[in-house]
Amino acid sequence: MSRILVIEDESDIQTLLRFNLEREGHTVMVAGNGNDGLHELRRHPFDLVLLDLMLPDRDGLEVCRIMRADSGLSAIPIIMVTAKGEESDVVLGLGLGADDYVTKPFRIKELLARIKVRLSRHRDEESSAQRKRLQIDKLVIDPIRHQVIVGEEIAPVTLTEFKLLHFLASHPGIAYGRYDLLDRLGDGEAVVTDRTIDVHVRNLRSKIRPYDHYIETVRGVGYRFTETG
Repeated sequence: MSRILVIEDESDIQTLLRFNLEREGHTVMVAGNGNDGLHELRRHPFDLVLLDLMLPDRDGLEVCRIMRADSGLSAIPIIMVTAKGEESDVVLGLGLGADDYVTKPFRIKELLARIKVRLSRHRDEESSAQRKRLQIDKLVIDPIRHQVIVGEEIAPVTLTEFKLLHFLASHPGIAYGRYDLLDRLGDGEAVVTDRTIDVHVRNLRSKIRPYDHYIETVRGVGYRFTETG
């Protein structure tokens, strides 16, 4: 299951996209203008954005520029879905960093196929990133050995704690909600509450001192990894 944000102001297209994407098993959120879209992007993690260009406040090109300039959002695939179909529009959109460009009216099966391709490539890229060894100061996170090294000592972290630390450290500066983290980690707990992740964070912090301040609490949201905490 992937999380997709639809930034589109036409209600009939919102309904069409939501219905078909949810039928494919995706989780869908909808924003009716550019500002709301950016707000959602900074509150929740997404795997792909469907972006209209002609929006009532910030147009889609500006939203694309902002996303590509933001280190926390720049890796999210963008498919522009718009009535602007001139060659110059397509060249401009792709030049600003869109991964694909679909003109309205579109064939829903073709759009779903393009979305599938982009999500597959995105997952492959994320999988490659998750295999990378990370080092921040003397804190080392090694996904090959599933080890966290603090100084010269191996921290006794659990598998869930390791996955939590590696995921946050792989996406520095991005605030994730508790349920978002549980979904991303595939925690698999029989009973899940909004405080389950708090227990994992508390235990993890106690095991990686003096680098526990890198895991920052974001009030009203959840947690993020920051090297300046």
